[in-house]
Amino acid sequence: MTSSPRVESMALRTNALGCRRGGRVILRNVDLDVPAGTRLAIVGPNGAGKSTLLRTLCGLERPVAGTVEVGGDDLHHIPSRRRAMSIAVVGQEEQPSAELTVAEAVGLGRTPYRSAWSTGSSDDSTVVGDVLAQVGLDGWGSRACTQLSGGERHRVVLARALAQQTPILVLDEPTNHLDAAWRLRLMEILDELDATVLAAMHDLDLVLRHFDSVAVVSDGGVVAHGPPIEVLTPDLLADVFEVSGTVVTHPSTGLPHLLLNSPTTSVPRALTKDIP
Repeated sequence: MTSSPRVESMALRTNALGCRRGGRVILRNVDLDVPAGTRLAIVGPNGAGKSTLLRTLCGLERPVAGTVEVGGDDLHHIPSRRRAMSIAVVGQEEQPSAELTVAEAVGLGRTPYRSAWSTGSSDDSTVVGDVLAQVGLDGWGSRACTQLSGGERHRVVLARALAQQTPILVLDEPTNHLDAAWRLRLMEILDELDATVLAAMHDLDLVLRHFDSVAVVSDGGVVAHGPPIEVLTPDLLADVFEVSGTVVTHPSTGLPHLLLNSPTTSVPRALTKDIP
């Protein structure tokens, strides 16, 4: 197993953050404190605003109110190159360019550290090789991205973000397109990182075991925030996700697992609304 490169982590904090999707304000008064080196999962029903919140937290969208601070600085007022050295992002449906080889696609993660006309260095090549091994694609650098499956392309995008070697890593539904084995391997990779990790997640069972804290997005804001074992209660699961659930202990590992049962209602309620 290839160990992840050591990257100094960085804290992220929001203050009364407001987020817009298109012309609609969908989240208000979001206050989050993510200590350096910890892992925060953002969960909620489809359409609740998880991706919009993540895009605002990483600087892809500007807030309609409030601030996002990284390392004590306002994220939306720092230069773009410095931002790229602070936060790496993996989008929900992001794919590498079909015109690139695997190594070229992953090497884009080194762009913030290069001068205007640089084509990369031997150090960049070492980093690219290391992260490809980390995501199970060792020796695949010369392959065309068009030759890869959907799951393999997703791992290339993840490798590009790891090659960026930023103190904060932001992931939107990172287990999409991955099979069962690689979903678990991805969580192991995140566990091994020294960076601060923020991820929108659907799999609440993985959240329970692999994240330090969870923020639940619903009804125009964050309705709960704290350790997953304390937040993902039967009452919250019923109120927010409209399912019943039970935490059990695995008989072999002793780790907690979340078992979800049948929906508590047959008619899903409205998930988003305009916030005045």
